[in-house]
Amino acid sequence: MSELVPQPRTADDPAGAAPAETVPLLELAGVRAGYGAIEVLHGVDLALRPGSLLALLGPNGGGKSTTMRVCAGLHPVSGGELRFAGRKVNGISAQDAARLGVCSIPEGRGIFPNLTVRENLWAATGTGARLEDLEEKAYARFPVLGERRRQLAGSLSGGEQQMLALSRALGTDPAVLLLDELSMGLAPMIVTRMYETVTELVAGGLSVLVAEQFARAVLPIADTAALMLHGRVVAAGPPGEIEDRLSSDYLGG
Repeated sequence: MSELVPQPRTADDPAGAAPAETVPLLELAGVRAGYGAIEVLHGVDLALRPGSLLALLGPNGGGKSTTMRVCAGLHPVSGGELRFAGRKVNGISAQDAARLGVCSIPEGRGIFPNLTVRENLWAATGTGARLEDLEEKAYARFPVLGERRRQLAGSLSGGEQQMLALSRALGTDPAVLLLDELSMGLAPMIVTRMYETVTELVAGGLSVLVAEQFARAVLPIADTAALMLHGRVVAAGPPGEIEDRLSSDYLGG
């Protein structure tokens, strides 16, 4: 499934020649988007480099979830450019984004509550993966899922549901993983465990964009970070620099 390949810049590119690995897998350039007459994103610039974790931080209502929906092909842009591996893909559908290797875990986890754990994993076999392989990897990463394989997903704890959502997403072998509010509703110990898993995935080459209200949950493992306020990215750079820009209202518990 991982089909996103960075496109090397050419001599005609205004940015100049650059190695392919420096081209972002996912990029927003001056992106505007909204709902009806209400514009929510006002010229957003973001760049997710291959094999890195980008933390998108900010309070509720700042535009993070809309940004994630745009990246997943779930919401159209009204201005600017959405780019995958250097290619403009404005208007791409969620299905086509998924085929290119972009996988999203939305706020609220997005599992099938009336299916068992095993049936939820089976639902990810539409990409061609074998159920046996999905189960082997999921249960090795999260043994509790193996213990609950015949249990309805809706009866799992919040942390177990997030583990299942992540396992389903990884079953598609994505190139880019979008995580919207991974820590929402989870106990601190579970949040730590989830982000340890994300760190391992990034170390294995996966590129991850995390939208997170509680900065302390993700800043320690981020390669770069961006602060979004009122539909604009007001600061972007190394996590340490962005942390200095965060007020206690945005830093979270």
